[in-house]
Amino acid sequence: MPRPKLAVWKFSSCDGCQLSLLDLEDELMAVAGAVEIAYFLEATRATAKGPYDISLVEGSITTAHDAQRIQKVRKQSKMLVAIGACANSGGIQALKNFADHEDFIRRVYARPGYISTLATSTGIADHVPVDFELRGCPVNKHQLVEVLTAALSGRKPNVPRYAECMECKRRGTVCVTVARGEPCLGPVVQAGCGGLCPAVGRGCYGCFGPMETPNTAALAARFADLGRTPAAIRDGFRLFNANAEAFREEGDRHDQA
Repeated sequence: MPRPKLAVWKFSSCDGCQLSLLDLEDELMAVAGAVEIAYFLEATRATAKGPYDISLVEGSITTAHDAQRIQKVRKQSKMLVAIGACANSGGIQALKNFADHEDFIRRVYARPGYISTLATSTGIADHVPVDFELRGCPVNKHQLVEVLTAALSGRKPNVPRYAECMECKRRGTVCVTVARGEPCLGPVVQAGCGGLCPAVGRGCYGCFGPMETPNTAALAARFADLGRTPAAIRDGFRLFNANAEAFREEGDRHDQA
């Protein structure tokens, strides 16, 4: 019986989520044994034609070519999983959504006339139906294995939707907001990283995006109590998942304050 075909696609991104797949080490051999890696240019130039049983898509849609290509990927894929902050909400490059993207181009590139880009950076689900979104910047490699295992087993992935604060409590990490008055997005961010930043005394930056039911207004009010200006609160929500709906709306509220 032929193995299911796995394809891994890159759009506008840093490749970090693809590297998380390659960083599976021992688990990678089991994954490679369970599927046929039919398309994965980060790992091999050898490719096989679709259709594909599972497609992992990294990166955001930032060019007209991206917008056309994702349609083709969707048509070839039985199951499409958007992996990482870029594929889920546009990534850090979605900061241009809140500014003049032409000005961004002029500041970054010596010859901006050669650059052709959309005015926005958006997630995959803004363009095609997505079967599952795996959060993170980059994704948690163990969660990635869970998603692949679930797909091969025909079940729903068991990925937490609760707040990052739960991981801090399990780890025994002292709350940086309570103990030190340090702003932290942990109460509204989905768990997944293991509480890395709070473990070293820094507030959460929101790499895994909004949790299932984030109360961003209450957290923003707490940040204001800590002395944060409206601009600082806005910028706090405009990081790796700036274009995620809950974070975008809260950031916009303080942009107008």
